[in-house]
Amino acid sequence: MSDFTIGRANGAVAVRSSSDLYRAVWRWHFYAGLLVLPFLITLAITGALYLFRDEIDGAVYADLKRVEIQENVARAAPSAMVAAALAAYPGTAVKFTDPVSPGSSAEITVTTPANGKLAVYVNPYDGKVLGSLPDRGTIMWTIRTLHSLKYFGSFARSLIEIAGGWSILLVATGIYLWWPRSQTGGVMSIRGTPKRRVFWRDTHAVTGIVVGFFIVFLAVTGMPWSGVWGAKVNEWANGSNFGYPVGVRTAVPMSDEHLDHIAKTSWSLEQAQVPQSSGHGGVAIGLDQAVATFDKLGLHRGYAVNIPATPSGVYTGSVYPDDLSQQRVVHLDQYSGKPLIDMSYADYGPLGKALEWGINVHMGQEFGLANQLVLLAACVAIVLLAVSAGIMWWKRRPKGSLGVPPMPADRRVFRGLIALLAIGGILFPLVGLSLVVMLALDWTYPRFRRAIRFAPPAADV
Repeated sequence: MSDFTIGRANGAVAVRSSSDLYRAVWRWHFYAGLLVLPFLITLAITGALYLFRDEIDGAVYADLKRVEIQENVARAAPSAMVAAALAAYPGTAVKFTDPVSPGSSAEITVTTPANGKLAVYVNPYDGKVLGSLPDRGTIMWTIRTLHSLKYFGSFARSLIEIAGGWSILLVATGIYLWWPRSQTGGVMSIRGTPKRRVFWRDTHAVTGIVVGFFIVFLAVTGMPWSGVWGAKVNEWANGSNFGYPVGVRTAVPMSDEHLDHIAKTSWSLEQAQVPQSSGHGGVAIGLDQAVATFDKLGLHRGYAVNIPATPSGVYTGSVYPDDLSQQRVVHLDQYSGKPLIDMSYADYGPLGKALEWGINVHMGQEFGLANQLVLLAACVAIVLLAVSAGIMWWKRRPKGSLGVPPMPADRRVFRGLIALLAIGGILFPLVGLSLVVMLALDWTYPRFRRAIRFAPPAADV
């Protein structure tokens, strides 16, 4: 009898332990969703749009970005196009962008006294100005700043790191909750109709298990843009050899200017210092010869040329096409025209290559249209995941309550969570800090509520 009782007691303990673990995971899955789902919806919608940035901008600004192809017609000289842009919009030309295709216009970036930086579009065949936009003023640039939360300032950008870390926690806890436990549905099939909660539960579970990989991938590859982790890792990755990849010749005079300050560049080269031209007081080669040199060096079409603004400045040609292997940055001495530094994706170290590959896939570039369509489907699924979570919660939520899943009876199940805090805090400081804050609130708030509920009423005076 005693053996039977002990066996039954041990079984009860095992069941309770399993139930407590499930409650703890469910509770933190709820918290992760509460914090992350609004961000996921915003990131999914803006990210889906940005996947097709070239197509959308090309359609919206067709009168500026598209030109009629003229066969057997020599293109206008870059200097002539710059002169035409400056005649229409007086100021200082700081960048010339080569047409990416025969049907594309050239873009000249001009700093004007009254209107700031403008992107001036010029027909490369006849040199006529087509019009202008504020620099980085297209719809897709706005979508990009919204997607990175840069639109809302530096503090908001730090939320990207927190949202990314909590997204990974959301997926990990979601997999545990989804794991089959003798149920007859809801694993890879959906039961019921939209009127029933089980339909939305199964829709959420099945969608989550399919799209979970993409959420983790997008969260990890989005981390380089975060305000704290991304910035610190960027500094560390570029902390030696003037920020350039190992093996790239840098035995030339270097300025204090960083590449990211003068040209749109890849994440791995943001901290790279820009070399200086020698031979001050000599005759500069001019934009036309610089462009001819970049063409001879084989830069991918659509490259941008930053025009030197000082006697020691350089012509910087840079291009970041969909094909990673064609990424390239070349600095030319503005007097001799010789390349001072010539680097490409092949020169990056293992960390740089891995990060740039992840970023390229994240942006829908690496595998062409297939990359765009797969990530578009993932973004739609993420929105469905968030919507189904909200409907499921609303149908389950007790009236007048937030509907937080119950606290486990045995708090020892949180040991694993505390280990997660330590790992998260080391890898991603802001994520670890947010987990600590949430854990403290989760432990103290119930006590605070009970204290208020059972506090004796104040005596009448």
